[in-house]
Amino acid sequence: MWRFLGRRVLFMIVSVWGLATAVFLMIKVIPGDEAAVAAGESATAEMVEATRVRLGLDQPLAVQYVAFLSRLVRGDLGTSITSHQPVAESLEKVLPYTLELVGAAILFTVVVAVPAALVMAANHGKSADMIGRVATVIVAGMPIFWVGFVVQYLVAQSRVLPISGVISIQYTVPRQTGFILIDSLLAGDTAAFGDALAHLVLPAIVLAVTGTAVIIRTLRASLLGELHEDYVALARAKGASPSYILVRHALRNSSVATISTLGLQVGYLLAGSVIVESVFARPGIGSYLASAVTQKDTFAVLGSVIFIGTVVIIMSFLVDCAQLAIDPRVRASTIGAER
Repeated sequence: MWRFLGRRVLFMIVSVWGLATAVFLMIKVIPGDEAAVAAGESATAEMVEATRVRLGLDQPLAVQYVAFLSRLVRGDLGTSITSHQPVAESLEKVLPYTLELVGAAILFTVVVAVPAALVMAANHGKSADMIGRVATVIVAGMPIFWVGFVVQYLVAQSRVLPISGVISIQYTVPRQTGFILIDSLLAGDTAAFGDALAHLVLPAIVLAVTGTAVIIRTLRASLLGELHEDYVALARAKGASPSYILVRHALRNSSVATISTLGLQVGYLLAGSVIVESVFARPGIGSYLASAVTQKDTFAVLGSVIFIGTVVIIMSFLVDCAQLAIDPRVRASTIGAER
């Protein structure tokens, strides 16, 4: 077990190193003078040269590469050429907004996908299953930006929920943790909490909707496979009800594939936040990255890419750990392979 985890940690470190190396090479192959970009459009030749020396760009490529990795180890993702603020500090400020959005999207996915997959598996071959399969295929193929605009338009007509922002202007929540829902509760302002929660509903649903369809199809297929196993036939012979078998036996054994897919969805959700946060005018890593691309802020873009890529790699490791903890079959095969 520990040998396997050690190998996975090493693989994670190598993956992060590979990502960092790819980003470093991207910086070098992008057309243009890196020092001139960092110095700004209005910089003189002397200012560009001073920036080149300050950033170590006058050093050999190997020295620059080692310095780049050294900065990353210290958490230095570079400096924005538009705001002149460290990218890591900027990401730290907007990260809570994205984490709230992604967390709400994951919660929506689990709450909707698990019951839907159970209903479809229990009614395999019937109309409920057929309708569910067609619906998931259609939803999974919808562009997320189109879903966002359609939802905004429909809700704007009824004014049931806010369609942009994170909280109404009449509320002021003191920043303590950066998570506006938590900060509003810490401040004892339940009205602000409810308003912030209302602002979170639509973007979370839009961000989660296509991923939810994928999880439903994955879990349904896994449940149907488990229902043909020998242990299910034994449970039926003992008189267990179909719902008991489906929930207590098949669902648990189907959770491994579902957790793997859900873990990979975190990367998709982070990527999707670029669009959703822009559509719903929410601050976050996605809107920060979109703004950096618009302003051609190379270092902010690449710093954000490193951050998002590292999160995806870490999530992959956590999914492997979750599989080991949940499924004894995975533990047995893993330990056997390591031996």
